[in-house]
Amino acid sequence: MKKTSTRLADGRELLYYDSRDDAVRDAADPRPLEPVATTSQIRRDPLLGDFVAIASHRQARTYHPPADECPLCPSRDGRHSEIPAAAYDVAVFENRFPSLAGDAGRCEVVCFTSDHDASFADLNEEQAGLVLEAWTDRTAELAELPGVRQVFCFENRGAEIGVTLGHPHGQIYAYPFVTPRTELMLRSAATHLAETGRNLFDDVVERERAEGMRVVLEGEHWVAFVPYAAHWPYEVHLYPKRRAADLRGLDDDARTEFPQIYLELLRRFDRIFGPGEPPTPYISAWHQAPFGAPDFALHLELFTIRRTSGKLKFLAGSESGMNVFINDVPPETAAARLREVASE
Repeated sequence: MKKTSTRLADGRELLYYDSRDDAVRDAADPRPLEPVATTSQIRRDPLLGDFVAIASHRQARTYHPPADECPLCPSRDGRHSEIPAAAYDVAVFENRFPSLAGDAGRCEVVCFTSDHDASFADLNEEQAGLVLEAWTDRTAELAELPGVRQVFCFENRGAEIGVTLGHPHGQIYAYPFVTPRTELMLRSAATHLAETGRNLFDDVVERERAEGMRVVLEGEHWVAFVPYAAHWPYEVHLYPKRRAADLRGLDDDARTEFPQIYLELLRRFDRIFGPGEPPTPYISAWHQAPFGAPDFALHLELFTIRRTSGKLKFLAGSESGMNVFINDVPPETAAARLREVASE
């Protein structure tokens, strides 16, 4: 992998990750951009104890542009985008409309491919491996920023999820606090350790592998399963068998096998609801340890809000009002379906 760092016209950082060591990235950004001005604030809810980002400048962000005006496509034919190069493998840049900025953290955009009409599932194993290297490198670099407590790499796919740019991409948030969801996991893990002397994440993986009925896919170094108490209609958790706190801790064998396992999961997601259905909307989220929590287990959570053909799972009163989820699809049924649609 070759990494090249440069700057966009307004001073934001742009990084190219190339599979070829001889790649040259010297195209300049000719756009007359003003420096990015943000209004991001982090406010703490005194009742719940969690944090909310207030980012009013995001109201002006790009919203469903036509394909020929996509800001994530390469610059070509006189049309200048966020990426000056005429083609790229993987590109990462600071978000022009960040939810977090300055002392309140950092937000980056990760473009998986220059092909506007592709999806992550369309990548080959080498391309997917390069994205993994980019995620890992960004985790390492963002961990060094003052005040950053946790790095979150994720992808939202599909208009139903709320995606405003159709180009295959994800994002990375560097939080200046530990997220509420992670705090809950850490609390449960601490209680489990005190009661049993064992690591909760290890026990969850061991239980799923032993029971087997919710395992969707297993390789030599990774295992994917629908969790026992899945919140979403189709939800899969992917764990390395050798526990790591974050992406930096994956060993070479796990890195090599990851593209094969992950691409198969994504392709199965697109087949859940049968032929002729539109691509399955999903969120794919890497859960990494906050810095200083070595007993946390890195894992990826992949889920869709589509519950059946043509119908979405909306967060209604119980979920939105009280955070008590009601799942219409039994986890065992979801796992069986995800096994049925395996690649031949």
